[in-house]
Amino acid sequence: MVERVGRERPDVARRGRRPRGRPPERIRAGRLRAGVALTLLAGALAGCGGDGGPPTLTWYINPDDGGQAKLAEACSRASGGRYEITTSVLPQDATQQREQLIRRLAAKDSGIDIMSLDPVFVAEAANAGFLRPFPADEAGRFTEGVFPPAVENSTWEGRLYAAPFWANTQVLWYRKSVAEKAGVDPASPGFTWDKMIDAAVRTGTTVGVQANKYEGYMVWINALVESAGGRIISDAEKGDEATIEIDSPAGRQAAAIISKLANSAAASPSMSTDDEERSRFLLNSGRGGFMVNWGYIWRAENADAEAGVISKDIVSDLGWARYPRVTPGQESKPPFGGIEIGIGAYGDYKDTLAVDAVTCITSTEHMKQYMIDSGNPAARASVYDDPEIRREFPMAGLIRDSINAAAPRPITPYYTDVSGAVQSRWHPPGSVNPDTTPRESATFIRQVLRDQALL
Repeated sequence: MVERVGRERPDVARRGRRPRGRPPERIRAGRLRAGVALTLLAGALAGCGGDGGPPTLTWYINPDDGGQAKLAEACSRASGGRYEITTSVLPQDATQQREQLIRRLAAKDSGIDIMSLDPVFVAEAANAGFLRPFPADEAGRFTEGVFPPAVENSTWEGRLYAAPFWANTQVLWYRKSVAEKAGVDPASPGFTWDKMIDAAVRTGTTVGVQANKYEGYMVWINALVESAGGRIISDAEKGDEATIEIDSPAGRQAAAIISKLANSAAASPSMSTDDEERSRFLLNSGRGGFMVNWGYIWRAENADAEAGVISKDIVSDLGWARYPRVTPGQESKPPFGGIEIGIGAYGDYKDTLAVDAVTCITSTEHMKQYMIDSGNPAARASVYDDPEIRREFPMAGLIRDSINAAAPRPITPYYTDVSGAVQSRWHPPGSVNPDTTPRESATFIRQVLRDQALL
């Protein structure tokens, strides 16, 4: 899933245990008032059954097409009357989702039983003590057969704090007719960003990316750096003493690719404001050629073709391949996204019914059903071998392999700071300079982490 990172610092979440090297944070009382008010209201409404009925568990979900609500109903029935799961839909914007949850959890709201979390926010909530960890005797049921990047993103300091639910990755979507005209095979091992940009220039087509100043741009930058063999930061547990690695050969290779595309004829005219849907619109236009984007594209393209929004010829011309390489001899590391399920640390049923409910929600059967209902890829590899899944998603094998090879974004309680700092120095893409941008962003990340600069 793609997250929009705002400009606020996550000070509320930092009330929990801080990594070494991080100075104490001041809690801004004004920023907590909204959360406390919500808590008082929620406390009167949540956590108990109505009219003597079974206990009610509230699951805070990210917006989807109703798939999570269907699972809530299914797991309520499966409980045999022991509990009912109700859903409460969080805002569309992931930063607003985070702020609502963090503020309420900072006020120790017992009404948050279960929550759908973007992977990049798990470490923050776990470090603050807002999530109930899964002990070793429970963790196995949530990690068995799950893609390693999903487990990694659900773990903080060696403990599992969230149950992987669905995973996501980006693949290369392209017009087969354009690739043929350019004389390239996007599925070949040697297909790189440079070759793709050159092919688009030769054919008068475009390479669609997400380069607006938002989390989608950070997804692209991180995938390029990781695919070049580098990292943006490491040793996140050291707080403001974390190792900043973006000023490296890998960082400079990433910057060179962004600069090359942004200053070429293959760039979208609106590249600096393009998000997922605008890049999809570009692929469907007369200049469409290549695009990196999430797995939802297949369902979206077919739905638009059925509705007459786009020609069915566009869908029949749609090809897919693994995320492009940065260098020919090194496999790419596609982006990682998705949703993890956390249990609130203050709920009345956190050690009993909530654990059972999360076990039900994240079962292999329900991961498969959710993938069919929503189009969001499952977090367990075995789902992709199911004949029904392979019929519904002809690129299921590619998605499975891409998720398995994906590189998470930096796992740190200060992810919002890191992402915002990178975006601020790498945007707009046309201004990116391999000789200066990685170095400047490394300096700025350090300053932000040490509270020496503001986003």
